[in-house]
Amino acid sequence: MNAAVAEFASPARRLAGTAWGAVESALDERGVAIVPGLMARGECRALASLYAADAGFRSRVVMSRHGFGRGEYRYFDYPLPGGVAALRGALYSQLAPIANRWNERLRIDTRFPATHAEFLARCHAAGQTRATPLLLQYGGGDYNCLHRDLYGEHVFPLQMAILLSAPGEDFTGGEFVVTEQRPRMQSLVEVVPLAQGDAVIFAVNERPVNGTRGDYRVQHRHGVSRIRSGCRHTLGIILHDAQP
Repeated sequence: MNAAVAEFASPARRLAGTAWGAVESALDERGVAIVPGLMARGECRALASLYAADAGFRSRVVMSRHGFGRGEYRYFDYPLPGGVAALRGALYSQLAPIANRWNERLRIDTRFPATHAEFLARCHAAGQTRATPLLLQYGGGDYNCLHRDLYGEHVFPLQMAILLSAPGEDFTGGEFVVTEQRPRMQSLVEVVPLAQGDAVIFAVNERPVNGTRGDYRVQHRHGVSRIRSGCRHTLGIILHDAQP
Protein backbone atom coordinates (compact mmCIF):
# COMPACT_ATOMS: atom_id res chain seq x y z
CA MET A 1 0.00 0.00 0.00
CA ASN A 2 1.18 3.51 -0.86
CA ALA A 3 3.31 4.62 2.13
CA ALA A 4 2.24 8.24 1.79
CA VAL A 5 -1.42 7.20 2.02
CA ALA A 6 -0.80 4.74 4.83
CA GLU A 7 0.70 7.37 7.08
CA PHE A 8 -1.18 10.58 6.22
CA ALA A 9 -2.25 12.33 9.41
CA SER A 10 -3.44 15.73 8.25
CA PRO A 11 -7.16 14.84 8.03
CA ALA A 12 -7.19 13.66 11.66
CA ARG A 13 -5.48 16.91 12.72
CA ARG A 14 -7.91 18.98 10.65
CA LEU A 15 -10.81 17.14 12.26
CA ALA A 16 -9.65 18.38 15.67
CA GLY A 17 -9.96 21.96 14.38
CA THR A 18 -13.53 21.51 13.15
CA ALA A 19 -16.27 23.75 14.58
CA TRP A 20 -17.89 20.91 16.49
CA GLY A 21 -20.59 23.07 18.00
CA ALA A 22 -21.92 23.80 14.51
CA VAL A 23 -21.58 20.13 13.52
CA GLU A 24 -23.53 19.02 16.58
CA SER A 25 -26.28 21.55 15.93
CA ALA A 26 -26.63 20.40 12.31
CA LEU A 27 -26.75 16.74 13.35
CA ASP A 28 -29.43 17.49 15.94
CA GLU A 29 -31.48 19.52 13.47
CA ARG A 30 -31.15 17.44 10.27
CA GLY A 31 -29.13 14.32 11.04
CA VAL A 32 -26.39 15.40 8.63
CA ALA A 33 -23.44 17.85 8.76
CA ILE A 34 -20.66 18.82 6.35
CA VAL A 35 -17.00 19.18 7.31
CA PRO A 36 -15.53 21.15 4.39
CA GLY A 37 -12.00 20.53 3.11
CA LEU A 38 -11.16 17.68 5.45
CA MET A 39 -8.82 16.10 2.87
CA ALA A 40 -6.50 17.84 0.43
CA ARG A 41 -6.71 17.14 -3.29
CA GLY A 42 -3.49 15.09 -3.34
CA GLU A 43 -4.65 12.98 -0.38
CA CYS A 44 -7.94 12.33 -2.14
CA ARG A 45 -6.21 11.26 -5.35
CA ALA A 46 -3.78 8.98 -3.51
CA LEU A 47 -6.55 7.24 -1.58
CA ALA A 48 -8.73 6.81 -4.66
CA SER A 49 -5.82 5.21 -6.50
CA LEU A 50 -5.73 2.40 -3.93
CA TYR A 51 -8.96 0.99 -5.31
CA ALA A 52 -7.13 -0.75 -8.14
CA ALA A 53 -4.68 -2.50 -5.78
CA ASP A 54 -5.25 -5.95 -4.34
CA ALA A 55 -3.32 -5.54 -1.10
CA GLY A 56 -4.96 -4.14 2.01
CA PHE A 57 -8.57 -5.13 1.33
CA ARG A 58 -10.59 -8.02 2.76
CA SER A 59 -13.42 -8.17 0.19
CA ARG A 60 -14.94 -6.61 -2.93
CA VAL A 61 -18.70 -6.18 -3.33
CA VAL A 62 -20.39 -5.73 -6.73
CA MET A 63 -23.57 -3.95 -5.77
CA SER A 64 -25.78 -5.23 -8.60
CA ARG A 65 -25.31 -8.83 -7.43
CA HIS A 66 -27.02 -8.04 -4.14
CA GLY A 67 -29.66 -5.53 -5.23
CA PHE A 68 -27.78 -2.68 -3.58
CA GLY A 69 -27.64 -0.56 -6.75
CA ARG A 70 -24.85 -0.33 -9.34
CA GLY A 71 -21.17 0.23 -8.63
CA GLU A 72 -18.83 -1.54 -6.26
CA TYR A 73 -16.87 -1.13 -3.05
CA ARG A 74 -13.96 -2.72 -1.20
CA TYR A 75 -13.60 -3.10 2.55
CA PHE A 76 -10.16 -2.43 4.04
CA ASP A 77 -8.66 -5.24 6.07
CA TYR A 78 -6.89 -4.94 9.40
CA PRO A 79 -4.41 -3.45 9.98
CA LEU A 80 -5.97 -0.35 8.42
CA PRO A 81 -3.77 2.21 6.67
CA GLY A 82 -2.37 4.39 9.45
CA GLY A 83 -4.11 7.53 8.28
CA VAL A 84 -7.48 5.83 7.97
CA ALA A 85 -7.11 4.34 11.46
CA ALA A 86 -6.11 7.73 12.91
CA LEU A 87 -9.04 9.47 11.26
CA ARG A 88 -11.45 6.79 12.49
CA GLY A 89 -10.22 7.11 16.07
CA ALA A 90 -10.32 10.91 16.02
CA LEU A 91 -13.83 10.91 14.56
CA TYR A 92 -15.10 8.52 17.22
CA SER A 93 -13.72 10.68 20.03
CA GLN A 94 -15.63 13.69 18.74
CA LEU A 95 -18.87 11.84 18.06
CA ALA A 96 -19.12 9.62 21.16
CA PRO A 97 -20.54 12.42 23.38
CA ILE A 98 -23.18 13.19 20.73
CA ALA A 99 -24.04 9.51 20.39
CA ASN A 100 -24.41 9.15 24.15
CA ARG A 101 -26.65 12.19 24.34
CA TRP A 102 -28.83 10.82 21.53
CA ASN A 103 -29.17 7.46 23.28
CA GLU A 104 -30.13 9.17 26.51
CA ARG A 105 -32.83 11.17 24.71
CA LEU A 106 -34.09 8.00 23.02
CA ARG A 107 -34.11 6.14 26.35
CA ILE A 108 -31.58 3.60 25.06
CA ASP A 109 -29.44 2.18 27.88
CA THR A 110 -26.27 1.70 25.78
CA ARG A 111 -23.48 4.20 26.39
CA PHE A 112 -20.35 4.44 24.28
CA PRO A 113 -16.89 4.42 25.90
CA ALA A 114 -14.48 7.32 25.59
CA THR A 115 -12.08 5.71 23.10
CA HIS A 116 -12.61 3.88 19.84
CA ALA A 117 -10.32 1.06 20.99
CA GLU A 118 -12.70 0.35 23.88
CA PHE A 119 -15.71 0.37 21.56
CA LEU A 120 -14.02 -1.98 19.08
CA ALA A 121 -13.20 -4.33 21.93
CA ARG A 122 -16.93 -4.43 22.69
CA CYS A 123 -17.69 -5.18 19.02
CA HIS A 124 -15.05 -7.90 18.81
CA ALA A 125 -16.25 -9.57 22.00
CA ALA A 126 -19.67 -9.89 20.34
CA GLY A 127 -18.16 -11.44 17.19
CA GLN A 128 -18.06 -8.25 15.11
CA THR A 129 -14.40 -8.52 14.11
CA ARG A 130 -14.28 -7.46 10.45
CA ALA A 131 -13.08 -3.98 9.49
CA THR A 132 -15.72 -1.73 7.92
CA PRO A 133 -13.89 1.35 6.48
CA LEU A 134 -14.27 1.11 2.72
CA LEU A 135 -13.59 2.65 -0.66
CA LEU A 136 -16.51 2.98 -3.07
CA GLN A 137 -16.26 3.31 -6.86
CA TYR A 138 -19.03 4.39 -9.23
CA GLY A 139 -18.97 4.74 -13.01
CA GLY A 140 -21.46 6.17 -15.49
CA GLY A 141 -25.00 4.95 -14.74
CA ASP A 142 -24.08 3.66 -11.27
CA TYR A 143 -25.95 4.53 -8.08
CA ASN A 144 -26.33 3.42 -4.47
CA CYS A 145 -29.82 2.56 -3.22
CA LEU A 146 -31.04 4.04 0.03
CA HIS A 147 -29.78 1.92 2.90
CA ARG A 148 -28.41 1.71 6.44
CA ASP A 149 -24.98 0.30 7.34
CA LEU A 150 -25.95 -2.11 10.13
CA TYR A 151 -23.52 -4.99 10.66
CA GLY A 152 -24.47 -6.60 13.97
CA GLU A 153 -25.74 -5.99 17.49
CA HIS A 154 -23.37 -3.09 18.19
CA VAL A 155 -24.06 -0.09 15.95
CA PHE A 156 -22.53 3.34 16.40
CA PRO A 157 -25.24 5.84 15.42
CA LEU A 158 -23.10 8.17 13.27
CA GLN A 159 -20.66 7.69 10.40
CA MET A 160 -18.69 9.67 7.82
CA ALA A 161 -18.16 9.67 4.05
CA ILE A 162 -15.46 11.71 2.28
CA LEU A 163 -15.77 12.57 -1.41
CA LEU A 164 -12.42 11.76 -3.06
CA SER A 165 -13.34 12.83 -6.61
CA ALA A 166 -14.03 16.31 -7.99
CA PRO A 167 -17.63 17.02 -9.08
CA GLY A 168 -17.81 18.45 -12.60
CA GLU A 169 -14.23 17.36 -13.27
CA ASP A 170 -14.07 13.64 -12.48
CA PHE A 171 -17.81 12.95 -12.65
CA THR A 172 -21.26 14.48 -13.02
CA GLY A 173 -24.39 13.51 -11.09
CA GLY A 174 -23.75 11.25 -8.12
CA GLU A 175 -25.16 13.46 -5.37
CA PHE A 176 -25.09 12.20 -1.78
CA VAL A 177 -28.68 11.83 -0.59
CA VAL A 178 -30.21 11.31 2.87
CA THR A 179 -33.83 10.65 3.74
CA GLU A 180 -35.67 11.26 7.00
CA GLN A 181 -38.85 9.41 7.94
CA ARG A 182 -40.85 10.88 10.80
CA PRO A 183 -43.82 9.02 12.29
CA ARG A 184 -47.05 9.44 10.29
CA MET A 185 -45.34 11.76 7.79
CA GLN A 186 -43.98 11.36 4.27
CA SER A 187 -40.20 11.04 3.82
CA LEU A 188 -38.04 14.14 3.60
CA VAL A 189 -35.20 13.95 1.05
CA GLU A 190 -32.07 16.10 1.31
CA VAL A 191 -29.33 16.35 -1.32
CA VAL A 192 -26.00 17.13 0.37
CA PRO A 193 -23.66 19.23 -1.82
CA LEU A 194 -20.04 18.09 -1.50
CA ALA A 195 -16.78 19.28 -3.06
CA GLN A 196 -13.67 17.12 -3.39
CA GLY A 197 -12.24 16.50 0.08
CA ASP A 198 -15.44 17.43 1.92
CA ALA A 199 -16.75 15.03 4.55
CA VAL A 200 -20.36 14.40 5.45
CA ILE A 201 -21.29 13.08 8.90
CA PHE A 202 -24.75 11.53 9.11
CA ALA A 203 -27.07 9.39 11.19
CA VAL A 204 -26.70 5.66 10.50
CA ASN A 205 -30.19 4.60 11.53
CA GLU A 206 -32.12 6.99 13.77
CA ARG A 207 -31.88 10.19 15.75
CA PRO A 208 -33.99 11.94 18.40
CA VAL A 209 -36.24 14.85 17.50
CA ASN A 210 -38.03 16.96 20.06
CA GLY A 211 -41.81 17.04 19.69
CA THR A 212 -44.73 18.40 21.66
CA ARG A 213 -44.68 15.28 23.86
CA GLY A 214 -40.93 14.95 24.18
CA ASP A 215 -38.34 13.22 22.03
CA TYR A 216 -39.29 10.71 19.36
CA ARG A 217 -37.33 8.61 16.84
CA VAL A 218 -36.69 9.66 13.26
CA GLN A 219 -35.47 7.01 10.82
CA HIS A 220 -32.67 7.74 8.31
CA ARG A 221 -31.30 6.16 5.15
CA HIS A 222 -28.59 7.35 2.77
CA GLY A 223 -27.53 6.70 -0.82
CA VAL A 224 -26.00 8.17 -3.97
CA SER A 225 -27.96 9.32 -7.02
CA ARG A 226 -27.13 8.07 -10.51
CA ILE A 227 -23.72 9.00 -11.94
CA ARG A 228 -24.26 10.72 -15.28
CA SER A 229 -20.65 10.52 -16.46
CA GLY A 230 -17.11 9.84 -15.24
CA CYS A 231 -15.94 8.04 -12.11
CA ARG A 232 -16.67 8.83 -8.45
CA HIS A 233 -14.67 7.53 -5.45
CA THR A 234 -15.60 7.84 -1.79
CA LEU A 235 -13.98 6.87 1.51
CA GLY A 236 -16.48 5.55 4.04
CA ILE A 237 -15.67 5.61 7.77
CA ILE A 238 -18.02 3.31 9.70
CA LEU A 239 -17.22 3.16 13.40
CA HIS A 240 -18.58 -0.27 14.32
CA ASP A 241 -17.09 -3.48 12.92
CA ALA A 242 -18.97 -6.26 11.13
CA GLN A 243 -19.79 -9.88 11.81
CA PRO A 244 -18.05 -12.52 9.63
